[in-house]
Amino acid sequence: MLIRLIPFVFVVLWASGFVGARFGLQYAEPATLLSIRMLANVALFALLIVLLRRRLPTGYALLHCAVVGVLIHGFYLGGTYIAIDLGMPSGLASLLVGLQPIVTALLLVGFARQTFKPSQWLGLGLGFVGISLVLLGKMDWQSEQHRALAVMVCMMSLVGITLGTLYQKKFCQGVDLVGSATVQYFAAGLLFAPYALSFETMQVEWSTTFVFTLIWLVVVLSCVAILLLLYMVEHGAAANVASVFYLVPPTTALQAWIMFGESFDELGLLGFICAAGAVYLVAAAPSFKLFKPALKN
Repeated sequence: MLIRLIPFVFVVLWASGFVGARFGLQYAEPATLLSIRMLANVALFALLIVLLRRRLPTGYALLHCAVVGVLIHGFYLGGTYIAIDLGMPSGLASLLVGLQPIVTALLLVGFARQTFKPSQWLGLGLGFVGISLVLLGKMDWQSEQHRALAVMVCMMSLVGITLGTLYQKKFCQGVDLVGSATVQYFAAGLLFAPYALSFETMQVEWSTTFVFTLIWLVVVLSCVAILLLLYMVEHGAAANVASVFYLVPPTTALQAWIMFGESFDELGLLGFICAAGAVYLVAAAPSFKLFKPALKN
């Protein structure tokens, strides 16, 4: 019984990454926060490599993992953190990047000669309707000043996670996931640190809330959630994650409402429902292998 709940626990933890980002960004700038997080991730996963007797990738595999780290952690996490820092609601950020299965499917149709089933075409249309309703509806932005830029940066995140997932699926098959994650986090840190040095003050308010947020982001998200993912992959439950992954955006929206009072009107609610249904219709089709464990949170 408890094992069946693991995919849903995983989704709840995954969704909390966007809420954790908003908490952390109250005390540090995006690249500064992510630089600290990546450094802590590398240290923690280096320990896991020793305890779990895993190994780091070598040769071309190491380079491929580094590319995945830049695309997934660099562009995906960097883009979402900057978007939230610019005022975007956490729920909306989760919704936009949560369209990754749909974008992946479109790329597979365009370049890999796969075909859409009728249900997937319905999902595609439903996705556009959902996003339009959310953007047309009223949501509580932290700041409206850079709204267009925040949306653009978040779409960059969507491109990053989509390309990173496809790249990982093609070039990182068979690579130890713990070792791969260590390299990915290190590569992303090499991207964030120079950006923070060049464009941010790198000032951090080391409050109790910030420390607990950092622990949550590193230990719960980057470690516990990943270990749950590894468990599901090893026990053949990855497909269950794919079937419930459409719940991430509404779960994030609920968490953001509880934590920050982020709210949306009836149009926004309908948009979240449509988008969730769209991702489910597209990702649930058996002809597409859209879900590849991407260590992205």
